[in-house]
Amino acid sequence: MKIISTKAIFSFLILLSFFSCERELEEPMQTVGLDYISLRIGGQWEYEVSQTIYFGENDSEDSNFFYRDRIRTVFINDAKEQVFIIQRSKSEDRSNWVKEKDYTLLVREGNIVRTIDNQPIVILIESIRDGATWDGNKYRGQNSDEFVAKRVGDTSSELFQIEQEDSDDQITFRDIRYESYEKGIGMVELYYEVLTYCSRNDCLGEQLIDSGSKIHMKLLNYESE
Repeated sequence: MKIISTKAIFSFLILLSFFSCERELEEPMQTVGLDYISLRIGGQWEYEVSQTIYFGENDSEDSNFFYRDRIRTVFINDAKEQVFIIQRSKSEDRSNWVKEKDYTLLVREGNIVRTIDNQPIVILIESIRDGATWDGNKYRGQNSDEFVAKRVGDTSSELFQIEQEDSDDQITFRDIRYESYEKGIGMVELYYEVLTYCSRNDCLGEQLIDSGSKIHMKLLNYESE
């Protein structure tokens, strides 16, 4: 009878551990509360985007294009959290795509955190329900920013609009931001409008836009993998 050496057994255990880790990364466990974000490797979303950038009074630039967000991989960080890496590409015609950036999504303490350009925001919570509130800036080290979940439609609707801000004093600033999520799909709409009005004596209260930007993203196509 051939005796297997201790070295061979040790090597086998290391190899087995390696493949177990790979499986964990390729097939991450899903949490029930993630129904409205749909984290699957290979999943992708295509959005129609309209954007306006304001440089000053009567000076702005409009553009229309497309974004494609694709979950390309996932890894385990030092805190044992699954970190999903999403690649965002941009196109003018939905045919020729150019990578614009990577950003991440992860679940931390029941919060779904999206980090773009090193700015983490809690976009959703696992226990999502109509009227639920949370601090969107929980992990940013800034003043708290209350987000509110509002169900769109009747009680059977599977679409939530997350109101991040809805303010307009019609004198100095306008700040309207929201995102909408549909069960089994993820984000289906994003609206961001943050502006400052002219505050000089000769234009105060006339809502003349001094600076800011507006962006509207609407889902065109979704593929689960």
